[in-house]
Amino acid sequence: MTKNFDRHRRLRSSRAMRDLVRENELSMRDFIYPIFVKEFGETKTEVPSMPGVYQFPLALLEEEMQEVKEAGIQAVILFGIPKEKDSVGTGAFHDHGVVQNATRIIKKAFPEILVVADTCLCEFTDHGHCGLVRGEEILNDESLEVLKKTAVSQVEAGADIIAPSNMMDGFVTAIREGLDEAGYIHIPIMSYAVKYASAFYGPFRDAANGAPQFGDRKTYQMDPANREDAFREASSDEAEGADFLIVKPALSYLDIVRDIRNTTHLPVVAYNVSGEYAMVKAAAHNGWIDEEKIVMEMLLSMKRAGASLIITYFAKDVAKYLQK
Repeated sequence: MTKNFDRHRRLRSSRAMRDLVRENELSMRDFIYPIFVKEFGETKTEVPSMPGVYQFPLALLEEEMQEVKEAGIQAVILFGIPKEKDSVGTGAFHDHGVVQNATRIIKKAFPEILVVADTCLCEFTDHGHCGLVRGEEILNDESLEVLKKTAVSQVEAGADIIAPSNMMDGFVTAIREGLDEAGYIHIPIMSYAVKYASAFYGPFRDAANGAPQFGDRKTYQMDPANREDAFREASSDEAEGADFLIVKPALSYLDIVRDIRNTTHLPVVAYNVSGEYAMVKAAAHNGWIDEEKIVMEMLLSMKRAGASLIITYFAKDVAKYLQK
């Protein structure tokens, strides 16, 4: 018998052998769990396009956070749904805005859980864009001052990490300056550094009630066709003081996750977005896939691509899978 070939199967011969040489593992330390908090109502509302994901009124937030704690989730990212919106997104930076109040509730009851505050205006503006507008022009520099105020307000309420998702040029510099001037030099910025104008965000806009009322976000979010853009965006944010770099979406952009991993020493965060979640849930509901196996393989691919952390709506599901 010829022996002139490599025998790779030797390291796959048993489960114990495969476990021994496994390069990547998933654990609950890898995940940040998104939570949608609304300023109105008394009952939680399921997002139709995201089974198992809810908008929680403030009164029920502590109950949800108890489940989060029991699942072993160590960090959550908050998205707020205000009762009222206006042209400048006042609810984003108001001392008693929905994200600020939600943060206080969490930090009082569960001080050990990290609160990441999404810092953007789209959920709070009546036009639904991530910055201020003049006519149909999204204003860059004028938006930075509002984002700075929003970040400081969120930290004053107890947020541990600021995660600006607006994609205005210079947003990391502005927020870093604002936090430092307010005495919060120790608060890290988890920048949505590489955020594509993606069709995978559709269900999120239902969940956060934040769809733009005119046009789209292609003048500030990135073209899905572009790779070099990601290097420029990530490099700028790192130079401006970002402490983490988010790549969003994740599944169709694993090449970008790896690119950024190869060019930075900062933690890289993959955002497993709403459309990715919804497709898996829909296929599983129809019996077309094994949901558990698909979810674990999908999230593992993000780790393998170089993600240090993963923002995912599957975090509570994964907790159950791992407990098996």
